[in-house]
Amino acid sequence: MRAVVQRVSRANVAIGGEVAGKIGPGLLVLLGVEDGDGPEDAAYICEKLLGLRIFEDEAGKMNLDILQTGGEILLISQFTLLGDARHGRRPSFIRAARPETAIPLYEAAVELLGQKLHVETGRFGAEMQVELVNDGPVTILLESKKLF
Repeated sequence: MRAVVQRVSRANVAIGGEVAGKIGPGLLVLLGVEDGDGPEDAAYICEKLLGLRIFEDEAGKMNLDILQTGGEILLISQFTLLGDARHGRRPSFIRAARPETAIPLYEAAVELLGQKLHVETGRFGAEMQVELVNDGPVTILLESKKLF
């Protein structure tokens, strides 16, 4: 499982011109599910998201996690995170999990995070427009297989 995590002051996702999810300060998380991922990958990513100390404390140091700040998460499914563009010019998405595997793992992540804080989402497989104000900017990459 792969995630692009952006600390935001606000973010929203629209589907067909209608806002489907909207948050204030917190994290915008683009989540890609890889073929072979399982519940342990979702648990790992969620644990990392909840404990990632990328919010500033009173001294201006990145020492606080999202739970300590009362932030929210906007979680967006994005299979293109698994795109492999090392060969040629057209990315291959062969490593992205099929919907029958990816949807339950995406929903598991929503549920795990939702047990601790407010989570908004887009809609799996939909054409979405995502708007955000990256705070910092701060952008972190997470990978459940610990490739980076």
